[in-house]
Order: sequence, then C-alpha cells, then structure tokens
Amino acid sequence: MHASFHPADGHPVRHILSLSGGKDSTALAIYLRDRIPELEYVFCDTEKELDETYEYLSRLEVYLNKPIVYLKHDGKGFDELLQMRRGFLPSPKARWCTEYLKIKPFEKYVGDDLCYNYVGIRADEPHRKGYISTKPNIIARYPFVEDGITRQDVVRILEESGLGLPAYYEWRSRSGCYFCFFQQRIEWVGLLERHPELYEQAMRYEREDPETGEKYTWVSRESLQELRQPERVQQIKEEYQAQLERMAKRHRPNQSLLEALGLQVTETDNEDSCLICHL
Repeated sequence: MHASFHPADGHPVRHILSLSGGKDSTALAIYLRDRIPELEYVFCDTEKELDETYEYLSRLEVYLNKPIVYLKHDGKGFDELLQMRRGFLPSPKARWCTEYLKIKPFEKYVGDDLCYNYVGIRADEPHRKGYISTKPNIIARYPFVEDGITRQDVVRILEESGLGLPAYYEWRSRSGCYFCFFQQRIEWVGLLERHPELYEQAMRYEREDPETGEKYTWVSRESLQELRQPERVQQIKEEYQAQLERMAKRHRPNQSLLEALGLQVTETDNEDSCLICHL
C-alpha cells in the first residue's frame, strides 16, 4: 500500500501505463485509450528484447495514435551493467536487471510528479501483486481487476483491435529479454529453434569462475551448452508434451498453446516474476 502523497505546487497529476510488449499491458493500453485520453505510454528498453516485441510495439503505437516513450537507465545497457557486476548474471534471487533496466528508468521519468501507474493484472489473477515501485508518489491502479477483465477478455480485446497476440506467443509465454531467467526449458528450446543467433548470444554470457568453479548460467543446474544437445532437446520436448497431456486431463483438451503455456507458468513457474517486464 502506497503512503499518502501530496504533490508540491506545480507538479501535475500524471497517468502512465508501462508497456512490456506482452498481451496484458497491450490490452490495457487499448482498453484505456479512449477512457483516459491523457494517458502516457512508456516502454523500458533493455535492448535485449525480441524483434517480435519491437514490431508489436510499433503496431500498437499506430493503433494508439500516440508515441510510446522508450526509457533507458542513464545510457547504460545490460552489457555495461553486467560488467559492473563482474559478470554475475541476474537471477530470481538477484533481479538487478529489473531494478536498473526497468524500475529506475521509470521512476526517473516520473520524477516527483503524482503518478497513477496502470498495471495489467487481470481479475482472474488478483493474487499477483508484483513490485512496481515503492515511491509514495507512484500509485498503482488495476483496471482489469476492478472491471472483472479476465484472460479470455484480454484475448478478445486484442483480436477486436486487429493487433492480435504477439508473434512470440507461438512458442513463449511471456515478454521480456530473450535470455530471461524465468523462461521454462521448453521456451529456451523455442529460442534455440527460432532465434539460434540469440541463443548463441545468451550462451556466451554464461561462464565458470576459474578459481571457485562456480557456474553462472541462465537455467538452474544446466548450461545452455548442455541444454542445446539434440538428445536433451528431445527429452525436454517429450517431458513438456507429457505435462500438457496431464494438464489436458485436469482442464480441457482443446486448449490453445497460449493457454497451455499460461497454465504452465501459473502452475509450475515462479509467480513472483517481474510484472513490469512480463505483463
């Protein structure tokens, strides 16, 4: 809960929606476009997003008929920040990428203005209360929760707008950097098969400390070099298919890939994933 905040004289009240390139924040932008004409749209750019994400944001910008402001952290990209941290990769326990590439640029953009920050959490996931900002002048608002908008409604909003779903949802359950540590192994396989050059780049970030032998990898207990081996790829695909079949028995057999991946994330993944990156 944000503390009360009284803006100083001359500080405007601003309405800002942080886009991630994902389905929920995009649907919220469409949903609020005519309801809040003064709404500002921002995207915190890590420069490590998929090409599909940038293409989707460009199409959204045309639909909104208003520019999306791209934000960065003091001119520093991921690679510079990684070097400053001596090669320590971000992880679920050390999310410095979210702090420095997403939250800090957003807070700097807002400054001391009173800001209503619109977040795309849906009515069918009210338990998700991820960290966006603790500054007292930034107040989170959840229109989808307030208006009872669910996943099915989000898909409908996107289809009716003509934008549809981002192309990466064919194989990926979330937006964010192509090397996001919250990806499931089947999504790493998707990256390997659809963007092998990005998989290679992600693999080059991994390293082993020559003194301690400690490994810095994106995936727990497995390097991308190990994951890319044909027999391991086949094993991951078979395990994923078996999991989908088990879920089909518990849910409904004709679910879409998006729904299947969504169930995977909800039931097997860390629900504390960075909302400012993935919504």
